[in-house]
Amino acid sequence: MNDFEIGTVRVGSGSLFLIAGPCVIESETHARFMADSIQRITSDLHLPYIFKASYDKANRTSAKGFRGPGLEEGVAILRRIAEATGLPVITDVHQPDDCERVAEAVDVLQIPAFLCRQTDLLLAAARTGRAVNIKKGQFVAPWDMSYAVEKVVGAGNPRVALTERGFCFGYNNLVVDMRSLAIMRKIAPVVFDGTHSVQTPSSAGGQSGGQPEFIPVLARAAVAAGVDGVFLEVHDDPANAKSDGANALNLKDLRPLLENLLAIHSAARHNS
Repeated sequence: MNDFEIGTVRVGSGSLFLIAGPCVIESETHARFMADSIQRITSDLHLPYIFKASYDKANRTSAKGFRGPGLEEGVAILRRIAEATGLPVITDVHQPDDCERVAEAVDVLQIPAFLCRQTDLLLAAARTGRAVNIKKGQFVAPWDMSYAVEKVVGAGNPRVALTERGFCFGYNNLVVDMRSLAIMRKIAPVVFDGTHSVQTPSSAGGQSGGQPEFIPVLARAAVAAGVDGVFLEVHDDPANAKSDGANALNLKDLRPLLENLLAIHSAARHNS
């Protein structure tokens, strides 16, 4: 497992870091508000933080779903947020041709779960030289993620992490197998996605539902299991979020959850 740095964030070093933000860029004002709000909390807690938002949600359940501002405007917004806050930034990429353009503005290119085996996309992301975060597909065994990592590393980029977001279990449901965290951590640093893991895909009449009450339960278990980072989609008004609000963590609940996770992380390291 390779340790590496993303700005001031050390990945795989035994410390804990956070990836968080709204699912999609709803507006520049809202994205900046979320970045500032989360940064204040993480700064108080001395928790390394990477801001996350997507410029395009290409995998919506319905064609009517809000996708975001698109590549050009979205990349410009992410660049301005990075410059204004000093935060590292991560965003999804969906097509190989977008990777170089997106890499001009962000620190980490994220490969969506449904695209985690797409060789051309993985290679294009790797060749930008930016760190690459691969979300494990809901249909992929944890040990098979070694092949995705090998594609990125083989393209000359050792800065790669894996994110767990649950396995498909029957229809419209995801289940997290905590064993996968330990298995994948032998391959690369591991992040646990506490919000997509409580999603109930395509279960709410053309959109996904969710069970956000279980976010703290799963996040606590993952941190106790020894993950390197936690991924949370956070929104100040989940009921009116334009994407994935049903499984988002309310901003008002972020600080107490992070305090809890840091306490668990400290105890787990002390007893390891």
